Amino acid sequence: MNRNRLLAATAVATAAVLALGTPALAHVTIDPRETTAGGYSTVNVKVPNERDDASTVEVEVFLDPEYPVASVMPQPVPGWDVEVETAELDEPLEVHGNRITEAPSKITWSGGEIGPGMFQQFPVSMGRLPEDADRMVFKAIQTYDSGEVVRWIDEPGEDAEQPAAVLTLTPGDDGHGHDDADAAAADTDADEAPAGDHGETATEATGSAGSAGSSDTTARVLGGVGILVGAAGVAFGVLAGRRRTSA
Repeated sequence: MNRNRLLAATAVATAAVLALGTPALAHVTIDPRETTAGGYSTVNVKVPNERDDASTVEVEVFLDPEYPVASVMPQPVPGWDVEVETAELDEPLEVHGNRITEAPSKITWSGGEIGPGMFQQFPVSMGRLPEDADRMVFKAIQTYDSGEVVRWIDEPGEDAEQPAAVLTLTPGDDGHGHDDADAAAADTDADEAPAGDHGETATEATGSAGSAGSSDTTARVLGGVGILVGAAGVAFGVLAGRRRTSA
Protein backbone atom coordinates (compact mmCIF):
# COMPACT_ATOMS: atom_id res chain seq x y z
CA MET A 1 0.00 0.00 0.00
CA ASN A 2 2.76 2.39 0.95
CA ARG A 3 4.59 1.48 -2.25
CA ASN A 4 1.53 2.27 -4.36
CA ARG A 5 1.13 5.63 -2.65
CA LEU A 6 4.80 6.39 -3.28
CA LEU A 7 4.46 5.53 -6.97
CA ALA A 8 1.33 7.68 -7.28
CA ALA A 9 3.01 10.62 -5.57
CA THR A 10 6.04 10.25 -7.85
CA ALA A 11 3.82 10.24 -10.93
CA VAL A 12 2.02 13.39 -9.82
CA ALA A 13 5.30 15.15 -9.04
CA THR A 14 6.75 14.16 -12.42
CA ALA A 15 3.69 15.45 -14.25
CA ALA A 16 3.91 18.75 -12.36
CA VAL A 17 7.59 19.17 -13.23
CA LEU A 18 6.91 18.47 -16.89
CA ALA A 19 4.04 20.95 -16.92
CA LEU A 20 6.17 23.66 -15.35
CA GLY A 21 9.09 22.89 -17.61
CA THR A 22 7.09 23.01 -20.85
CA PRO A 23 7.69 26.40 -22.49
CA ALA A 24 4.73 28.45 -23.65
CA LEU A 25 4.23 28.48 -27.39
CA ALA A 26 5.90 31.42 -29.03
CA HIS A 27 3.92 33.62 -31.36
CA VAL A 28 4.31 36.51 -33.78
CA THR A 29 5.02 39.70 -31.83
CA ILE A 30 5.93 43.35 -32.32
CA ASP A 31 9.28 44.40 -30.83
CA PRO A 32 9.57 46.71 -29.03
CA ARG A 33 6.07 46.20 -27.73
CA GLU A 34 5.65 49.82 -26.66
CA THR A 35 6.28 53.17 -28.34
CA THR A 36 5.10 56.79 -28.24
CA ALA A 37 1.76 57.72 -29.76
CA GLY A 38 1.51 60.38 -32.44
CA GLY A 39 4.97 59.93 -33.91
CA TYR A 40 6.97 57.66 -36.19
CA SER A 41 8.55 54.45 -35.01
CA THR A 42 10.56 51.52 -36.31
CA VAL A 43 9.37 48.16 -35.03
CA ASN A 44 10.35 44.57 -35.70
CA VAL A 45 7.83 41.92 -36.63
CA LYS A 46 9.34 38.96 -34.75
CA VAL A 47 8.43 35.56 -36.18
CA PRO A 48 9.56 32.34 -34.45
CA ASN A 49 9.40 28.93 -36.11
CA GLU A 50 7.45 26.53 -33.87
CA ARG A 51 7.76 23.36 -35.95
CA ASP A 52 10.53 20.76 -35.74
CA ASP A 53 9.92 19.38 -39.21
CA ALA A 54 8.92 22.43 -41.29
CA SER A 55 10.16 25.92 -42.15
CA THR A 56 8.25 29.20 -42.28
CA VAL A 57 8.20 30.48 -45.86
CA GLU A 58 5.66 33.32 -45.75
CA VAL A 59 4.51 35.91 -43.22
CA GLU A 60 1.52 38.22 -43.71
CA VAL A 61 0.89 41.10 -41.31
CA PHE A 62 -2.34 43.09 -41.41
CA LEU A 63 -2.21 46.69 -40.17
CA ASP A 64 -4.88 47.78 -37.71
CA PRO A 65 -7.78 49.04 -39.89
CA GLU A 66 -9.25 50.94 -36.95
CA TYR A 67 -6.13 53.10 -36.62
CA PRO A 68 -4.52 53.43 -40.08
CA VAL A 69 -1.09 54.96 -40.66
CA ALA A 70 -0.13 57.02 -43.67
CA SER A 71 2.98 55.09 -44.59
CA VAL A 72 5.09 52.03 -43.85
CA MET A 73 8.65 51.42 -45.03
CA PRO A 74 9.93 47.85 -44.65
CA GLN A 75 13.67 47.40 -44.30
CA PRO A 76 15.11 44.89 -46.79
CA VAL A 77 15.78 41.47 -45.26
CA PRO A 78 18.29 39.30 -47.14
CA GLY A 79 16.60 36.37 -48.86
CA TRP A 80 13.09 37.75 -48.47
CA ASP A 81 10.79 39.60 -50.88
CA VAL A 82 8.39 42.15 -49.42
CA GLU A 83 5.13 43.59 -50.75
CA VAL A 84 2.97 46.35 -49.26
CA GLU A 85 -0.71 46.49 -50.14
CA THR A 86 -2.95 49.52 -49.64
CA ALA A 87 -6.67 50.02 -49.14
CA GLU A 88 -9.10 52.90 -49.46
CA LEU A 89 -9.89 54.68 -46.20
CA ASP A 90 -13.42 55.27 -44.99
CA GLU A 91 -12.25 58.60 -43.58
CA PRO A 92 -9.23 60.39 -45.13
CA LEU A 93 -6.20 61.19 -42.97
CA GLU A 94 -4.66 64.63 -42.64
CA VAL A 95 -0.86 64.31 -42.41
CA HIS A 96 1.39 67.38 -42.61
CA GLY A 97 -1.31 69.25 -44.48
CA ASN A 98 -1.87 66.46 -46.99
CA ARG A 99 -5.13 64.56 -47.43
CA ILE A 100 -4.51 60.79 -47.49
CA THR A 101 -7.32 58.68 -49.00
CA GLU A 102 -5.62 55.27 -48.90
CA ALA A 103 -3.22 53.66 -46.45
CA PRO A 104 -1.09 50.52 -46.12
CA SER A 105 -3.21 47.57 -45.08
CA LYS A 106 -1.01 44.49 -45.41
CA ILE A 107 2.69 43.58 -45.56
CA THR A 108 3.79 40.21 -46.97
CA TRP A 109 7.25 38.67 -46.70
CA SER A 110 7.95 35.62 -48.86
CA GLY A 111 10.72 33.77 -50.67
CA GLY A 112 12.84 33.24 -47.56
CA GLU A 113 12.97 30.54 -44.93
CA ILE A 114 12.88 30.38 -41.13
CA GLY A 115 14.16 26.96 -40.14
CA PRO A 116 13.20 24.87 -37.11
CA GLY A 117 14.45 26.35 -33.84
CA MET A 118 15.04 29.76 -35.50
CA PHE A 119 13.31 33.13 -35.65
CA GLN A 120 13.40 36.12 -37.98
CA GLN A 121 12.82 39.84 -37.45
CA PHE A 122 11.32 42.04 -40.15
CA PRO A 123 11.96 45.77 -39.44
CA VAL A 124 9.28 48.27 -40.47
CA SER A 125 9.21 52.05 -40.08
CA MET A 126 5.66 53.33 -39.77
CA GLY A 127 3.72 56.46 -38.95
CA ARG A 128 2.22 58.70 -38.16
CA LEU A 129 0.94 56.62 -35.25
CA PRO A 130 -2.49 57.49 -33.83
CA GLU A 131 -2.77 59.83 -30.85
CA ASP A 132 -6.26 58.71 -29.85
CA ALA A 133 -5.41 55.06 -29.13
CA ASP A 134 -3.53 53.17 -26.44
CA ARG A 135 -2.65 50.23 -28.66
CA MET A 136 -2.58 48.90 -32.21
CA VAL A 137 -3.39 45.28 -33.07
CA PHE A 138 -1.57 43.48 -35.90
CA LYS A 139 -3.06 40.19 -37.06
CA ALA A 140 -0.65 37.83 -38.79
CA ILE A 141 -0.70 34.65 -40.88
CA GLN A 142 2.30 32.31 -40.81
CA THR A 143 2.72 29.73 -43.58
CA TYR A 144 5.01 26.68 -43.43
CA ASP A 145 6.53 24.76 -46.34
CA SER A 146 4.50 21.75 -45.19
CA GLY A 147 1.34 23.60 -46.19
CA GLU A 148 0.30 24.36 -42.61
CA VAL A 149 -1.10 27.83 -41.99
CA VAL A 150 -1.18 29.38 -38.51
CA ARG A 151 -3.45 32.37 -38.01
CA TRP A 152 -2.36 34.72 -35.23
CA ILE A 153 -5.64 36.62 -35.21
CA ASP A 154 -7.28 36.02 -31.82
CA GLU A 155 -8.10 38.95 -29.57
CA PRO A 156 -5.02 39.43 -27.37
CA GLY A 157 -5.44 38.13 -23.84
CA GLU A 158 -4.32 35.48 -21.39
CA ASP A 159 -6.78 32.91 -22.75
CA ALA A 160 -6.00 33.51 -26.42
CA GLU A 161 -4.53 30.43 -28.11
CA GLN A 162 -3.24 32.30 -31.16
CA PRO A 163 -3.19 36.00 -30.14
CA ALA A 164 -2.57 38.82 -32.57
CA ALA A 165 0.50 41.00 -32.02
CA VAL A 166 0.03 44.24 -30.07
CA LEU A 167 1.90 47.54 -30.11
CA THR A 168 1.16 49.56 -26.97
CA LEU A 169 1.04 53.34 -27.45
CA THR A 170 1.99 55.70 -24.63
CA PRO A 171 1.59 59.51 -24.53
CA GLY A 172 4.63 61.76 -24.81
CA ASP A 173 5.96 64.01 -22.04
CA ASP A 174 3.30 66.61 -22.78
CA GLY A 175 0.54 64.07 -23.24
CA HIS A 176 0.98 63.86 -27.00
CA GLY A 177 3.32 62.02 -29.30
CA HIS A 178 6.13 63.63 -31.29
CA ASP A 179 7.26 62.89 -34.80
CA ASP A 180 10.83 63.22 -36.07
CA ALA A 181 10.36 66.91 -36.90
CA ASP A 182 9.06 67.60 -33.42
CA ALA A 183 12.03 65.78 -31.93
CA ALA A 184 14.45 67.81 -34.06
CA ALA A 185 12.75 71.04 -33.02
CA ALA A 186 12.97 69.96 -29.41
CA ASP A 187 16.70 69.35 -29.81
CA THR A 188 17.13 72.81 -31.40
CA ASP A 189 15.22 74.46 -28.56
CA ALA A 190 17.36 72.59 -26.06
CA ASP A 191 20.55 73.87 -27.75
CA GLU A 192 19.28 77.47 -27.64
CA ALA A 193 17.95 77.25 -24.10
CA PRO A 194 19.89 79.03 -21.28
CA ALA A 195 22.50 76.86 -19.63
CA GLY A 196 22.96 76.31 -15.93
CA ASP A 197 20.47 75.96 -13.09
CA HIS A 198 17.79 78.43 -11.98
CA GLY A 199 17.62 80.09 -15.41
CA GLU A 200 21.19 81.47 -15.53
CA THR A 201 22.56 82.20 -19.00
CA ALA A 202 25.44 80.37 -20.65
CA THR A 203 27.79 83.30 -19.88
CA GLU A 204 26.74 83.32 -16.24
CA ALA A 205 27.21 79.58 -16.05
CA THR A 206 30.70 79.93 -17.55
CA GLY A 207 31.50 82.71 -15.09
CA SER A 208 30.32 80.58 -12.20
CA ALA A 209 32.49 77.74 -13.40
CA GLY A 210 35.48 80.10 -13.66
CA SER A 211 34.90 81.41 -10.13
CA ALA A 212 34.66 77.87 -8.84
CA GLY A 213 37.94 77.05 -10.62
CA SER A 214 39.69 80.08 -9.09
CA SER A 215 38.48 79.16 -5.61
CA ASP A 216 39.70 75.62 -6.09
CA THR A 217 43.15 76.83 -7.18
CA THR A 218 43.41 79.14 -4.14
CA ALA A 219 42.47 76.30 -1.82
CA ARG A 220 45.16 74.09 -3.31
CA VAL A 221 47.83 76.78 -2.89
CA LEU A 222 46.89 77.39 0.74
CA GLY A 223 46.86 73.65 1.36
CA GLY A 224 50.38 73.33 -0.09
CA VAL A 225 51.65 76.19 2.06
CA GLY A 226 50.16 74.53 5.13
CA ILE A 227 51.94 71.28 4.34
CA LEU A 228 55.27 73.08 3.94
CA VAL A 229 54.81 74.93 7.23
CA GLY A 230 53.96 71.69 8.98
CA ALA A 231 57.02 69.94 7.56
CA ALA A 232 59.25 72.84 8.67
CA GLY A 233 57.79 72.58 12.18
CA VAL A 234 58.54 68.86 12.36
CA ALA A 235 62.10 69.42 11.17
CA PHE A 236 62.63 72.19 13.76
CA GLY A 237 61.32 69.91 16.51
CA VAL A 238 63.72 67.12 15.52
CA LEU A 239 66.71 69.48 15.49
CA ALA A 240 65.75 70.96 18.85
CA GLY A 241 65.51 67.45 20.34
CA ARG A 242 68.97 66.59 19.05
CA ARG A 243 70.42 69.77 20.60
CA ARG A 244 68.94 68.92 24.02
CA THR A 245 70.36 65.41 23.82
CA SER A 246 73.79 66.72 22.87
CA ALA A 247 73.69 69.19 25.76
